[in-house]
Amino acid sequence: MKFEYFAETDTLYINIKETSSVESKEISNGIVLDFDQSGELTGIELDNAKKVANLSKIEAKSLPVKEMILT
Repeated sequence: MKFEYFAETDTLYINIKETSSVESKEISNGIVLDFDQSGELTGIELDNAKKVANLSKIEAKSLPVKEMILT
């Protein structure tokens, strides 16, 4: 899973799986879900991310993470 923030558009993209999306559905104003060919969720896009989420802190609890990369 990868979190990517685009400051120029204030957009946060959460890449759930490394597969290509073929369909997108806006489920709420500025919240878009991306799906692959099998209909599985591949990503989540949040427009106006600073208004929707607290981007100053990321907390992970009890995740089976083997590697964490901060760039």
